[in-house]
Amino acid sequence: MPRADFYLIAKPRFLDKPLLLVCELARKACDGGQPMLIFVASPQQAEVLDELLWEFDPDAYIPHQIAGTDEDDELTPVLIVPPGVTTPMRALVLNLRNDAVAGNIERVLEVVPADASSREPLRERWKQYKERGFEVSKFDM
Repeated sequence: MPRADFYLIAKPRFLDKPLLLVCELARKACDGGQPMLIFVASPQQAEVLDELLWEFDPDAYIPHQIAGTDEDDELTPVLIVPPGVTTPMRALVLNLRNDAVAGNIERVLEVVPADASSREPLRERWKQYKERGFEVSKFDM
């Protein structure tokens, strides 16, 4: 059964920089040997996340790149995918866009901002994933 995991930002460390949580989740995926796609909302967000992944942990390299910038896309464990760039789907997707992830995936990670007004679209996505037969879970981060 596919899974949709919603990560609610609560810790002060993530309140100011929610993309740090994305880096943390990407590191966990890499440590577990699971290649992932990160669907970002804009090319600018892709650039910011790319930089953050380089700086995130001086003791841990997270192999990553922005999709479409190199022919090694399929070999890169963490692939940042801006809108308009197509790449083969992977079993694990971290979604930062406004729409639920379509396609055949095993697990999707959704980061939920601390701002209550930003949570309404995520409630809708929660319902969409449940309707598609996903096992849905929530984690306070």
